[in-house]
Formats: sequence, structure tokens, C-alpha cells
Amino acid sequence: MSYSVLHVVHLLAAIFFIGTLFFEVMILGRIRQQVGEQTMPLVERAVGARSRVVLHWVVLFVYGAGIGLGWYHREALADPLASSFATLLTLKILLAIGVFVSFGLVAILLRKGRMTPARYRTIHWAILLQMVGIVLLAKGMFYVHW
Repeated sequence: MSYSVLHVVHLLAAIFFIGTLFFEVMILGRIRQQVGEQTMPLVERAVGARSRVVLHWVVLFVYGAGIGLGWYHREALADPLASSFATLLTLKILLAIGVFVSFGLVAILLRKGRMTPARYRTIHWAILLQMVGIVLLAKGMFYVHW
């Protein structure tokens, strides 16, 4: 697959991924007062169920294309401190792994019945901040040089 196609697929999937999390954290997480305590759990379950279905595909595309792009830049990744591009790309990959691990933690806590609303909010905020870091690093890879 060409680099351009991988890049576009990766960007679109990242937009969908970050947009979904942004919606959950910044919008859905703040409407409890307007919707009401009895309705909110129904809304959260419905949105959560739908987003899990959609996000499985989005995650497949964002990480699949990301691995393809990483393969394209494998020479830079062989020496992560050799250039600003390689260093920023390495940091971006480490944050992406962190996002993946964080979502794995959410899945484990949900399965074991140990997920609390406070943990859910904290983990989702942490993931959103990691994603913002990934976006900044992605832009910096092409504009920041040392």
C-alpha cells in the first residue's frame, strides 16, 4: 500500500478516534444535569455500546495504518535519537502504545466489574491528553528541528 494511502487512512481514523473520545469526555460527561440522573445511564450505555462497535474498526485502521507508516520509517526508528524526526516519532509511538494499554485497562476493569465512574473519567481524560500529545508530536515531526 502506498505511503499516501496509509497516511490518509491513519489521519482519518485518528480524527474519528480523537473525536469520539472528545465527545465522550467534553460533551457527554457534562450533560448529566440537563439529562437527569435516571436518563443518563441509558444514554451512557447506548453511546458506549455504539462507540465500542465503531471504535473497534477505527482502532484497527489507526493502528494498522500506523504500523505501516512505522515500517516506512523503520530506518529512522532504528536510531531514535539520531534526528528530531526520529525522536518525535518514537515518542508518538510510545504514547500510542500508552493509549492502547489504557483502553486495555478499561476493558479489564469493565470485565472484572471494578470500573467506577471516577476511574472511567480519569482514564478517559488521561487517554484524551495522550491523544492530544500524539497530535502535537505528529505535527512537530515535520516542523520542529534541532
